[in-house]
Amino acid sequence: MARVQYRELTCKSALNQVAGMPFKWSLNPYRGCAHDCVYCYARSTHAYFDLGLTDFARTLFVKTNVAERLQEELGRRSWCRETVAIGTVTDPYQPIEGRYRLTRKCLEVFSRFRTPISLVTKGTMVLRDLDVLQDLTARARAIVCFSVPTIDREIWRCTEPGTPRPEQRLRVMERLVAGGVWAGVLMAPLLPGLSADADQIERTVRAAAEHGARFIGSGVLYLDPTVRAYYDAFLARVYPDLLDGYQRLYGTKYTPKRYQIRVERRVHEAKTLAGYRDAPRRWVEAPIAKQLPLPLERSGNVDLRSSGQVH
Repeated sequence: MARVQYRELTCKSALNQVAGMPFKWSLNPYRGCAHDCVYCYARSTHAYFDLGLTDFARTLFVKTNVAERLQEELGRRSWCRETVAIGTVTDPYQPIEGRYRLTRKCLEVFSRFRTPISLVTKGTMVLRDLDVLQDLTARARAIVCFSVPTIDREIWRCTEPGTPRPEQRLRVMERLVAGGVWAGVLMAPLLPGLSADADQIERTVRAAAEHGARFIGSGVLYLDPTVRAYYDAFLARVYPDLLDGYQRLYGTKYTPKRYQIRVERRVHEAKTLAGYRDAPRRWVEAPIAKQLPLPLERSGNVDLRSSGQVH
Protein backbone atom coordinates (compact mmCIF):
# COMPACT_ATOMS: atom_id res chain seq x y z
CA MET A 1 0.00 0.00 0.00
CA ALA A 2 1.12 3.52 -0.77
CA ARG A 3 2.16 5.85 2.02
CA VAL A 4 -0.75 7.67 3.66
CA GLN A 5 -0.56 11.43 4.10
CA TYR A 6 -2.46 13.09 6.95
CA ARG A 7 -3.64 16.69 6.98
CA GLU A 8 -5.04 18.40 10.04
CA LEU A 9 -7.99 20.73 9.72
CA THR A 10 -10.54 22.40 11.97
CA CYS A 11 -14.26 21.95 11.46
CA LYS A 12 -17.02 24.50 11.91
CA SER A 13 -19.43 21.83 13.13
CA ALA A 14 -19.18 18.24 14.30
CA LEU A 15 -22.69 16.98 13.60
CA ASN A 16 -24.08 16.60 10.09
CA GLN A 17 -27.85 16.68 9.59
CA VAL A 18 -29.10 13.75 7.53
CA ALA A 19 -32.34 13.43 5.56
CA GLY A 20 -34.19 10.30 4.51
CA MET A 21 -32.54 7.88 6.93
CA PRO A 22 -33.62 6.30 10.25
CA PHE A 23 -31.24 8.68 12.02
CA LYS A 24 -31.10 12.48 11.75
CA TRP A 25 -27.46 13.10 12.63
CA SER A 26 -24.05 11.72 11.70
CA LEU A 27 -20.49 12.37 12.78
CA ASN A 28 -17.17 11.57 11.10
CA PRO A 29 -13.94 12.53 12.91
CA TYR A 30 -11.92 11.89 9.75
CA ARG A 31 -12.25 12.39 5.99
CA GLY A 32 -10.84 9.60 3.84
CA CYS A 33 -10.00 6.09 4.99
CA ALA A 34 -6.79 4.07 4.99
CA HIS A 35 -8.75 0.81 4.84
CA ASP A 36 -8.90 1.34 1.07
CA CYS A 37 -11.90 -0.93 0.42
CA VAL A 38 -12.27 -1.20 -3.35
CA TYR A 39 -16.06 -0.88 -3.29
CA CYS A 40 -16.32 2.17 -1.00
CA TYR A 41 -18.95 4.60 -2.30
CA ALA A 42 -17.49 7.39 -0.15
CA ARG A 43 -14.42 7.71 -2.38
CA SER A 44 -16.19 10.37 -4.37
CA THR A 45 -16.40 12.65 -1.31
CA HIS A 46 -12.77 13.67 -1.80
CA ALA A 47 -13.82 15.63 -4.85
CA TYR A 48 -14.66 18.40 -2.36
CA PHE A 49 -10.90 18.78 -1.89
CA ASP A 50 -10.18 18.51 -5.63
CA LEU A 51 -8.77 15.02 -5.04
CA GLY A 52 -9.39 11.80 -6.95
CA LEU A 53 -10.79 8.39 -6.03
CA THR A 54 -7.42 6.86 -5.17
CA ASP A 55 -6.64 9.83 -2.92
CA PHE A 56 -9.45 8.76 -0.58
CA ALA A 57 -7.11 6.17 0.94
CA ARG A 58 -3.89 8.17 0.46
CA THR A 59 -4.75 11.66 1.74
CA LEU A 60 -6.68 11.69 5.01
CA PHE A 61 -8.04 14.71 6.84
CA VAL A 62 -8.13 14.88 10.63
CA LYS A 63 -10.73 17.12 12.29
CA THR A 64 -8.60 18.03 15.26
CA ASN A 65 -11.29 20.07 17.04
CA VAL A 66 -14.24 17.75 16.40
CA ALA A 67 -14.72 16.79 20.08
CA GLU A 68 -14.74 20.42 21.19
CA ARG A 69 -17.29 21.32 18.51
CA LEU A 70 -19.39 18.33 19.50
CA GLN A 71 -19.44 19.42 23.12
CA GLU A 72 -20.68 22.85 22.10
CA GLU A 73 -23.44 21.38 19.94
CA LEU A 74 -24.66 18.82 22.46
CA GLY A 75 -24.60 21.48 25.17
CA ARG A 76 -27.20 23.62 23.43
CA ARG A 77 -30.62 23.75 25.03
CA SER A 78 -32.15 22.79 21.69
CA TRP A 79 -30.36 19.43 21.58
CA CYS A 80 -32.89 16.58 22.00
CA ARG A 81 -30.47 13.66 22.51
CA GLU A 82 -31.29 12.04 19.19
CA THR A 83 -29.24 9.09 17.96
CA VAL A 84 -26.02 10.02 16.12
CA ALA A 85 -24.54 7.67 13.53
CA ILE A 86 -20.73 7.51 13.62
CA GLY A 87 -18.68 6.39 10.65
CA THR A 88 -21.10 6.94 7.79
CA VAL A 89 -18.45 7.86 5.21
CA THR A 90 -15.17 6.91 6.88
CA ASP A 91 -14.11 4.38 9.50
CA PRO A 92 -13.82 5.99 12.95
CA TYR A 93 -11.30 3.32 14.01
CA GLN A 94 -8.82 3.42 11.16
CA PRO A 95 -5.15 3.39 12.26
CA ILE A 96 -4.76 7.16 12.75
CA GLU A 97 -7.28 6.97 15.62
CA GLY A 98 -4.49 5.41 17.68
CA ARG A 99 -2.66 8.73 17.55
CA TYR A 100 -5.44 11.33 17.67
CA ARG A 101 -8.06 9.45 19.74
CA LEU A 102 -10.80 11.65 18.27
CA THR A 103 -13.40 8.90 18.22
CA ARG A 104 -12.79 8.12 21.88
CA LYS A 105 -13.03 11.81 22.80
CA CYS A 106 -16.33 12.09 20.94
CA LEU A 107 -17.72 8.99 22.66
CA GLU A 108 -16.84 10.55 26.01
CA VAL A 109 -18.78 13.67 25.02
CA PHE A 110 -21.78 11.61 23.91
CA SER A 111 -21.75 9.81 27.25
CA ARG A 112 -21.47 13.05 29.19
CA PHE A 113 -24.54 14.43 27.40
CA ARG A 114 -26.45 11.12 27.46
CA THR A 115 -26.73 10.95 23.69
CA PRO A 116 -27.22 7.53 22.03
CA ILE A 117 -24.98 6.49 19.15
CA SER A 118 -24.66 3.79 16.52
CA LEU A 119 -21.23 3.09 15.07
CA VAL A 120 -19.95 1.10 12.09
CA THR A 121 -16.33 -0.05 11.89
CA LYS A 122 -13.98 -2.59 10.40
CA GLY A 123 -11.38 -1.63 13.00
CA THR A 124 -10.40 -3.64 16.06
CA MET A 125 -9.17 -0.58 17.97
CA VAL A 126 -12.73 -0.13 19.23
CA LEU A 127 -11.88 -2.63 21.98
CA ARG A 128 -9.65 0.05 23.51
CA ASP A 129 -12.80 2.07 24.19
CA LEU A 130 -14.80 -0.67 25.88
CA ASP A 131 -14.94 1.35 29.10
CA VAL A 132 -16.42 4.39 27.37
CA LEU A 133 -18.91 2.26 25.44
CA GLN A 134 -20.00 0.56 28.65
CA ASP A 135 -20.56 3.94 30.26
CA LEU A 136 -22.43 5.21 27.22
CA THR A 137 -24.56 2.05 27.18
CA ALA A 138 -25.54 2.67 30.78
CA ARG A 139 -26.27 6.37 30.31
CA ALA A 140 -27.93 6.34 26.86
CA ARG A 141 -27.38 3.64 24.22
CA ALA A 142 -24.46 2.43 22.10
CA ILE A 143 -24.72 0.09 19.12
CA VAL A 144 -21.50 -1.15 17.50
CA CYS A 145 -21.73 -2.73 14.05
CA PHE A 146 -18.74 -4.66 12.81
CA SER A 147 -18.64 -4.62 9.04
CA VAL A 148 -17.74 -8.18 8.06
CA PRO A 149 -18.89 -8.81 4.48
CA THR A 150 -16.93 -12.07 4.28
CA ILE A 151 -14.61 -14.33 6.25
CA ASP A 152 -12.95 -15.64 3.09
CA ARG A 153 -9.25 -14.78 3.22
CA GLU A 154 -8.80 -14.27 -0.54
CA ILE A 155 -11.84 -12.05 -0.98
CA TRP A 156 -10.90 -10.07 2.13
CA ARG A 157 -7.31 -9.46 0.98
CA CYS A 158 -8.42 -8.32 -2.47
CA THR A 159 -11.34 -6.11 -1.50
CA GLU A 160 -10.37 -4.69 1.92
CA PRO A 161 -6.56 -4.45 1.79
CA GLY A 162 -6.10 -2.06 4.72
CA THR A 163 -8.42 -3.70 7.24
CA PRO A 164 -7.85 -6.15 10.12
CA ARG A 165 -8.61 -9.80 9.37
CA PRO A 166 -12.33 -10.69 9.62
CA GLU A 167 -11.71 -13.19 12.42
CA GLN A 168 -10.01 -10.45 14.45
CA ARG A 169 -13.08 -8.24 14.09
CA LEU A 170 -15.32 -11.08 15.26
CA ARG A 171 -13.18 -11.75 18.31
CA VAL A 172 -13.29 -8.08 19.28
CA MET A 173 -17.05 -8.03 18.76
CA GLU A 174 -17.35 -11.04 21.05
CA ARG A 175 -15.43 -9.23 23.78
CA LEU A 176 -17.63 -6.16 23.47
CA VAL A 177 -20.74 -8.30 23.78
CA ALA A 178 -19.26 -10.02 26.83
CA GLY A 179 -18.68 -6.54 28.25
CA GLY A 180 -22.34 -5.62 27.94
CA VAL A 181 -22.16 -3.61 24.70
CA TRP A 182 -24.80 -4.22 22.04
CA ALA A 183 -22.59 -5.32 19.14
CA GLY A 184 -23.21 -7.33 16.01
CA VAL A 185 -22.25 -7.97 12.41
CA LEU A 186 -23.15 -6.10 9.28
CA MET A 187 -22.48 -8.17 6.16
CA ALA A 188 -22.32 -5.19 3.87
CA PRO A 189 -21.68 -4.75 1.17
CA LEU A 190 -22.22 -8.28 -0.11
CA LEU A 191 -20.43 -8.47 -3.45
CA PRO A 192 -22.25 -10.36 -6.24
CA GLY A 193 -20.30 -13.39 -7.38
CA LEU A 194 -18.01 -13.16 -4.35
CA SER A 195 -19.22 -12.63 -0.78
CA ALA A 196 -22.88 -12.78 -1.88
CA ASP A 197 -22.62 -16.44 -2.92
CA ALA A 198 -24.73 -18.82 -0.82
CA ASP A 199 -21.81 -20.73 0.67
CA GLN A 200 -19.98 -17.50 1.53
CA ILE A 201 -23.05 -16.08 3.26
CA GLU A 202 -23.54 -19.28 5.21
CA ARG A 203 -19.92 -19.26 6.43
CA THR A 204 -20.06 -15.61 7.47
CA VAL A 205 -23.40 -15.97 9.27
CA ARG A 206 -22.19 -19.07 11.10
CA ALA A 207 -19.00 -17.30 12.22
CA ALA A 208 -20.97 -14.26 13.40
CA ALA A 209 -23.40 -16.43 15.36
CA GLU A 210 -20.59 -18.46 16.93
CA HIS A 211 -18.99 -15.24 18.17
CA GLY A 212 -22.18 -14.08 19.83
CA ALA A 213 -23.37 -11.36 17.45
CA ARG A 214 -26.42 -9.63 18.95
CA PHE A 215 -27.65 -8.90 15.42
CA ILE A 216 -26.69 -9.84 11.86
CA GLY A 217 -27.59 -7.40 9.11
CA SER A 218 -26.74 -7.39 5.43
CA GLY A 219 -26.92 -5.39 2.23
CA VAL A 220 -25.97 -5.86 -1.42
CA LEU A 221 -23.30 -3.70 -3.03
CA TYR A 222 -24.39 -0.20 -4.03
CA LEU A 223 -22.31 0.81 -7.05
CA ASP A 224 -22.13 4.57 -7.12
CA PRO A 225 -21.67 5.92 -10.66
CA THR A 226 -18.66 7.96 -9.53
CA VAL A 227 -16.77 4.82 -8.42
CA ARG A 228 -18.13 2.45 -11.06
CA ALA A 229 -15.07 2.70 -13.32
CA TYR A 230 -12.76 2.25 -10.33
CA TYR A 231 -14.55 -0.92 -9.22
CA ASP A 232 -14.79 -2.25 -12.78
CA ALA A 233 -11.03 -1.80 -13.15
CA PHE A 234 -10.55 -3.84 -9.98
CA LEU A 235 -12.74 -6.63 -11.37
CA ALA A 236 -10.92 -6.59 -14.71
CA ARG A 237 -7.62 -6.94 -12.88
CA VAL A 238 -8.51 -9.48 -10.19
CA TYR A 239 -11.80 -11.17 -11.15
CA PRO A 240 -12.12 -10.66 -14.94
CA ASP A 241 -14.66 -13.49 -15.27
CA LEU A 242 -17.13 -11.42 -13.22
CA LEU A 243 -16.95 -8.20 -15.21
CA ASP A 244 -19.57 -9.03 -17.86
CA GLY A 245 -21.96 -10.29 -15.20
CA TYR A 246 -21.65 -7.06 -13.23
CA GLN A 247 -22.31 -4.97 -16.31
CA ARG A 248 -25.54 -6.90 -16.87
CA LEU A 249 -26.58 -6.91 -13.22
CA TYR A 250 -25.89 -3.22 -12.54
CA GLY A 251 -27.98 -1.40 -15.09
CA THR A 252 -28.23 1.28 -12.40
CA LYS A 253 -26.39 1.82 -9.15
CA TYR A 254 -28.63 -0.80 -7.50
CA THR A 255 -29.13 -4.45 -8.32
CA PRO A 256 -32.61 -5.53 -9.46
CA LYS A 257 -35.10 -6.12 -6.67
CA ARG A 258 -35.42 -9.81 -7.55
CA TYR A 259 -31.70 -10.24 -6.97
CA GLN A 260 -31.86 -8.51 -3.60
CA ILE A 261 -34.75 -10.74 -2.57
CA ARG A 262 -32.79 -13.86 -3.48
CA VAL A 263 -29.79 -12.74 -1.50
CA GLU A 264 -32.07 -11.83 1.40
CA ARG A 265 -33.54 -15.32 1.27
CA ARG A 266 -30.07 -16.84 1.44
CA VAL A 267 -29.21 -14.72 4.46
CA HIS A 268 -32.42 -15.82 6.17
CA GLU A 269 -31.72 -19.48 5.36
CA ALA A 270 -28.16 -19.16 6.67
CA LYS A 271 -29.45 -17.69 9.94
CA THR A 272 -31.92 -20.54 10.28
CA LEU A 273 -29.20 -23.15 9.68
CA ALA A 274 -27.02 -21.45 12.30
CA GLY A 275 -29.89 -21.47 14.79
CA TYR A 276 -29.72 -17.68 14.95
CA ARG A 277 -32.62 -15.53 16.10
CA ASP A 278 -32.87 -11.91 14.98
CA ALA A 279 -32.60 -9.09 17.49
CA PRO A 280 -35.52 -6.66 17.92
CA ARG A 281 -35.85 -4.63 14.71
CA ARG A 282 -35.58 -1.27 16.46
CA TRP A 283 -32.01 -2.08 17.52
CA VAL A 284 -30.63 -2.88 14.11
CA GLU A 285 -32.46 -0.69 11.61
CA ALA A 286 -30.34 2.43 12.06
CA PRO A 287 -26.94 0.71 11.98
CA ILE A 288 -27.87 -1.20 8.83
CA ALA A 289 -29.28 1.87 7.14
CA LYS A 290 -26.25 4.02 7.76
CA GLN A 291 -23.92 1.56 6.10
CA LEU A 292 -25.81 1.89 2.83
CA PRO A 293 -26.53 4.94 0.66
CA LEU A 294 -30.12 5.96 0.00
CA PRO A 295 -32.46 4.34 -0.62
CA LEU A 296 -31.97 1.62 1.96
CA GLU A 297 -31.63 -1.71 0.16
CA ARG A 298 -31.69 -4.96 2.07
CA SER A 299 -30.03 -8.29 1.69
CA GLY A 300 -30.34 -11.06 -1.21
CA ASN A 301 -27.50 -13.71 -4.65
CA VAL A 302 -26.24 -14.59 -8.13
CA ASP A 303 -23.30 -16.47 -9.50
CA LEU A 304 -21.77 -14.02 -11.95
CA ARG A 305 -18.92 -16.26 -13.05
CA SER A 306 -19.23 -17.07 -16.76
CA SER A 307 -22.97 -16.67 -17.44
CA GLY A 308 -23.89 -13.86 -15.06
CA GLN A 309 -27.42 -15.26 -14.77
CA VAL A 310 -29.47 -14.96 -11.61
CA HIS A 311 -30.11 -18.33 -9.96
